Amino acid sequence: MMSQLASSRAEPHQVLFVCTANVIETIPTPLLDRMEVIAIAGYITDEKMHIARDYLEKATREACGIKPEQVEVTAAALRELIENYCREAGVRNLQKQIEKIYRKIALQLVRKAISIETSAAASIQPGKLKQYNKPSKKDLIEDVDGSLSFEKSDNDPSSENVDAAATAESKNIANPEQIGETWEEVEMVEVDLSPDQTTRVGEQINSEVNEVIDIGEKAGGDTEVDKVVIDVSNLVDFVGKPVFHADKIYDQTPIGVVMGLAWTALGGSTLYIESTLVEQGEGKGALHITGQLGDVMKESAQIARTVARAILLEKVPENPFVANSKLHLHVPAGATPKDGPSAGCTMITSLLSLAIKRPVRKDLAMIGEVTLTGRILPIGGVKEKTIAARRSGVKMIIFPAANRRDFDELSDNVKEGLDVHFIDDYNQIFELAFGSIDNSDS
Repeated sequence: MMSQLASSRAEPHQVLFVCTANVIETIPTPLLDRMEVIAIAGYITDEKMHIARDYLEKATREACGIKPEQVEVTAAALRELIENYCREAGVRNLQKQIEKIYRKIALQLVRKAISIETSAAASIQPGKLKQYNKPSKKDLIEDVDGSLSFEKSDNDPSSENVDAAATAESKNIANPEQIGETWEEVEMVEVDLSPDQTTRVGEQINSEVNEVIDIGEKAGGDTEVDKVVIDVSNLVDFVGKPVFHADKIYDQTPIGVVMGLAWTALGGSTLYIESTLVEQGEGKGALHITGQLGDVMKESAQIARTVARAILLEKVPENPFVANSKLHLHVPAGATPKDGPSAGCTMITSLLSLAIKRPVRKDLAMIGEVTLTGRILPIGGVKEKTIAARRSGVKMIIFPAANRRDFDELSDNVKEGLDVHFIDDYNQIFELAFGSIDNSDS
């Protein structure tokens, strides 16, 4: 970098350095301290829809030479493309997928056009005459140009006047069979014509060829190429199988399963926490963790077990489930590394659901770091996580109270239809997830 500055004769203090990164956590701290950070949120689905309609589709269609009336990509297909093929924050991959679609459409249109032209040509191909006599020189001239009248030449006694009216009746140039059969069956016959006659015969031949072309156009030229419609049903034929699948695993979350929210470089996603009982007995309390979790997330799981045990003793003192049970906590998508503290409240809810044998609402998702005393700390990526919740059919979201300002800054179309609760203590989450409980739940 400095060598490039030296060669350009630019003073370093006159240069503005702009750096970009998808994940700010990987930037070295000394470098980050010297930067002014401008966070740019990724595009939501509605924004990607507008970008695709107004810019990407138009540019790609023109580049492929396709007219607007020849193709239609439905809104449902475009949304399917965005949500299940292109979940990145930007639109680079979306542009690639749209280009792939239009290239295949262009190929289809070319093949259809060739097929129509071939059918038109086949429709004017004649059958052979059963009987055909080889024409004389006079008949050939008359058949080539019935409208011409050749004067008898002194040098060619075989030439004589040709009556146009006599030959016009026997010739039907609009009948492709006669034209084609003449071309197929007549052998080469040499005819001596003057230069002027040659020109006039050539003009007549051109006229006849044009009439043949007109016949072909009438046979196939009026056939319009069908519009290519891209819908959800045939989208896979153009871009293959979906790269991403629905985040929602359960139609009804079973006991011990709670939906959380996560943030990735591609945006937000749902994250299920599953808990199950391994064995139970006096003094056997333990927690086994799987799902390729990082150190921070493993610590959050241990904190969640401690908080869940304390809350259970407070709500149902007669229930020693957490203290005397060996539990297994798992986070699906085991091949994907996961880390961070924001799944704390989700883990606690999963363990408590198992302890009181009561499932949570199927349309509930929650996020938030939890302390040992049950306080809920703020998280990041509110916009992306809200979008992920909407995509999975979530109706109720639980956010930390400190993230209220972040949520208020979201556009109305992102917040529409969501019942959002901002909490600062886990006891509030317990009431929302399970309601009131009595000793029978123990």
